[in-house]
Amino acid sequence: MSHLLKILYLGDLVGRPTRECIVKSLHGIRKVHGIDVVIANAENATAGAGLTREHAELLHSVGIDLITLGDHVWDRHGFERDIEELEYVCRPANLPKECPGRSFVTFIKNGTKIGVCVALGRQFMKIHASCPFEAVERILQDKSHGVDILLAEIHAEATSEKIAFGWNFDGKVTGIVGTHTHVQTSDERILPNGTAYITDLGMCGPHESVIGREILPVLHGMKLGMPQKFEVASNDIRLNGVILTIDSHSGLATKIVRFSERMSL
Repeated sequence: MSHLLKILYLGDLVGRPTRECIVKSLHGIRKVHGIDVVIANAENATAGAGLTREHAELLHSVGIDLITLGDHVWDRHGFERDIEELEYVCRPANLPKECPGRSFVTFIKNGTKIGVCVALGRQFMKIHASCPFEAVERILQDKSHGVDILLAEIHAEATSEKIAFGWNFDGKVTGIVGTHTHVQTSDERILPNGTAYITDLGMCGPHESVIGREILPVLHGMKLGMPQKFEVASNDIRLNGVILTIDSHSGLATKIVRFSERMSL
């Protein structure tokens, strides 16, 4: 049995067109690329803002093993109740401890236990959150979870905050990926102490858009300063993320490759 695992980590999933592409194509993608585990940020999967239980269960049923969330975690009414029963869904670890849901989720593949956490950045973000560095440090200090591989996601606006987060945890976790800006960065690398890193995975969604929304209403809102309804766009659907190759014995990454594929419905 190989001790190498391949993990596909997908960036922010946006709206119905993306869900449909995931349903149609994820099985084939897993097969073509030899993917063992799929993780995805799905905080925008329902109408571009938030996630419902129905859509979480759909994404999980077609091959997304673990789901992470970000600042839109509570956008859908009732999800604060539903999240308690979704064991594969991870909400940000630096929200108040009274918040429902799991701040750390795990999945076992080929005898290897994989743990995932996500923390919100604090620069230019509207949601209240405590220090992301301290939140992930607490998870690292808790050895009771017994994971072999630990991936940390930083859901943040500022690239400087994400990069600093990467350097802080180099060698302490298997991989660090950034989400939230919906624009894939080209700085994927293995940091000096063996941690895979990328500043932003990019968006899984319509790229003929302004970060997932129809172009004209966004332009009108920016130019006129008047309220607009920002509908999810539907053209040029692409899935963006990274494929991580990980040595399950050492718990460190051996390779990180950007993933970007254009989809058709």
